[in-house]
Amino acid sequence: MKIVMLGSGNAATVLCELIYKAGFEIAQVVSREFDHARDLANKYNTLAGTISDTTFQEADFYIVALHDAALDHIEKIPALKDKMVIHISGAISINALKECSTTYGVMYPLQTLSKFADEIPEIPFLVDGNTQEVKHRILGLAKSLSGNVIEANDTERLNYHIAAVFAGNFTNHLYAMADLFCQKERLEFRTLHPLMKEVFGRSIKYSPFLTQTGPAIRDDVYTLNKHLQALASHPDYKYIYLKLTESIIKLHGKR
Repeated sequence: MKIVMLGSGNAATVLCELIYKAGFEIAQVVSREFDHARDLANKYNTLAGTISDTTFQEADFYIVALHDAALDHIEKIPALKDKMVIHISGAISINALKECSTTYGVMYPLQTLSKFADEIPEIPFLVDGNTQEVKHRILGLAKSLSGNVIEANDTERLNYHIAAVFAGNFTNHLYAMADLFCQKERLEFRTLHPLMKEVFGRSIKYSPFLTQTGPAIRDDVYTLNKHLQALASHPDYKYIYLKLTESIIKLHGKR
């Protein structure tokens, strides 16, 4: 099986490695910048090109691992016309590809991907196709790359993407806030690492809703007020603290 990869960033880099390890051929890497495409292509001793090229190498699948904004003008890549085109976005409709091909679909990796990661994490793939035959073919590709593959339409995929932002991006942002707060107050952030590991472990093993702890769910008004007083000199932190406390109280039906 041959794959042409459009893109040379984090997602494209990780997917190329997965594809290579699955025993498939990366026929070409194309990107906006030829140098970027060449750097990635050289890892697999394959050809490089740019998305403005009039033709790409022949392949079974053409995976579009570009920024979501590029999908608004995907029909302007003439070399994709009537190829088996797959985009990997969680938030963009499958129909973004309908102007460039008659066979197209989605293979969204529900994972944070980095070209600098030491190991490739488990990656669930959410798959769709414009026809059942196309979907079946993309499912076959995805299952060769991961043991966690499900079918998901536009709405389901978008909702998974939103849930991932809460579970991943927002959680990491709160870790970053805690780290910076510790720095400002001359505390050791690493002292929180066991707590972070325990909370993560519980959220995987049990329902996060049922394992919620803290002053908000306990109706511990005294502690809440003490925290808010201490955050008086950190207005941004105080705002987030209040909003999350209100959300916990509302979610759990507290006063």
